[in-house]
Amino acid sequence: MAPKTARAPSVRKTADQVAAAADDLAQHGFEFGGPILTTILTLLLPPLVYVFAFLCNDVSGCPAPVILSPAKLFTAPTLSTKSGWQHGLDTLKHEVGWPGWTGLLNVEAVLGTVAWYGLSLALWALLPAYEVEGTELATGGRLKYRMNAFFSAVAIMITCAAGTWVSGPDFQVWTFINRHYVQLITANVIVSYALAAWVFLRSYSVKAHNKEKRELAAGGHTGNILYDFFIGRELNPRVVVPFFGEVDIKAFMELRPGMLGWIMLDLAFAAKQYKSYGYITDSMLMVIISQSVYVFDALYMEEAILTTMDITRDGFGFMLSFGDLVWVPFIYSLQAKYLSVHPVALGPSYVLLILAVQATGYYIFRSSNSQKNRFRSNPSDPSNAKLTSIKTANGSRLLTSGWWGMARHINYLGDFILSWSYCLPTLAAGYKLTPSILYPGTRLVSTEGMKGWAIPITYFYLIYFAVLLVHRERRDEEKCRHKYGKDWEEYCRQVRWRIIPGIY
Repeated sequence: MAPKTARAPSVRKTADQVAAAADDLAQHGFEFGGPILTTILTLLLPPLVYVFAFLCNDVSGCPAPVILSPAKLFTAPTLSTKSGWQHGLDTLKHEVGWPGWTGLLNVEAVLGTVAWYGLSLALWALLPAYEVEGTELATGGRLKYRMNAFFSAVAIMITCAAGTWVSGPDFQVWTFINRHYVQLITANVIVSYALAAWVFLRSYSVKAHNKEKRELAAGGHTGNILYDFFIGRELNPRVVVPFFGEVDIKAFMELRPGMLGWIMLDLAFAAKQYKSYGYITDSMLMVIISQSVYVFDALYMEEAILTTMDITRDGFGFMLSFGDLVWVPFIYSLQAKYLSVHPVALGPSYVLLILAVQATGYYIFRSSNSQKNRFRSNPSDPSNAKLTSIKTANGSRLLTSGWWGMARHINYLGDFILSWSYCLPTLAAGYKLTPSILYPGTRLVSTEGMKGWAIPITYFYLIYFAVLLVHRERRDEEKCRHKYGKDWEEYCRQVRWRIIPGIY
């Protein structure tokens, strides 16, 4: 009888977990197209990063010229013994600088990646910090977070500035990044897959009630392994690292290695431009300034991430692991990568226009988010006195005036306008590289026949971000509709527009 008595709670707990998963799935449904599309994204997103890395290169051009003449990919020269497609494949490999499969990774890139994550962790643990409590968990209680991302970034920037002052564009960090760019992509792709897999397997140890305040993400434990791997099963996975203590994996990865890595790549590309041409263009400065303002603002306002969907709702799976560690740094820095080879000169008029776009986007983004956070954290603040709101059945309030009276997700409008300032410095993008006859060993950069063809690459961030924001807004709407019920319907009646007042 004893063995049966011991097993009974386990069977009952499993049944409860199955019921909870079914309830979450019924409430949230499958997102991102469900299991099929999320599986496709898991498999195809990493190759897409390589596509951008190789098509926009410093070997032949951006995009590789042969892409604009598809017939050359299937036609062999008259005297060639190779078939058309074999010759075309060789031409494509040459033009994109294909290093071979074994050349996609090397020991230096692995060690450099490990050192970067190690440095990020050490600064998190050793530099002065302050603690903040997160939002209340569904199972009760709040998690504590150690905040010092901004100080960590400043420490790294000061070190790199000193190194650049001494060594110029040949500072080892910049040359290392440019020399091993493709291999660094591979190393971080491996880290993102490995981290997502480890967290996924570890999530099966989450118990219904535990002292560690571990819980599964709503909608992230559907029972479909491929879907749950992408979305993330555990809401806030944490791990105890020897000598450093307990680390919240999701919050740590959200801002530190990838977000700051984005700016490190930008600066490395600026150093490459300076080394190649002897100057840094106004377009490169515009990209670095625009993107640095966004990143350092996020780092400075670090605790604001604790109320975002990423932290409060989404589990940590491949979506966030790959997005934080690979997609953000290597896709968001494409404009600086482009300008490192093709030095676009904007002139005062374009510079002022881009600065105006950036200032407008940043003002909307920061002002709206600050108003929301201030209203949530301190409703009695004098600045909230004139704001109107709806009191919901669960006791919370929804703003119906100020920024949030204009549109239900007005902060996304600021985000979208900011994204324009990242891409506009590349203008009508496209260039090709040809060997110089007058100066052997050098190459000429020309836009002849190439202008505009690289727009899908350098403006990809803008297109992607628009889709991302609309998708995220739809997820927000569904979550709020479920959470607030009729109160949300009344809120939508008072605040009609979703993102763009009067339009959408």
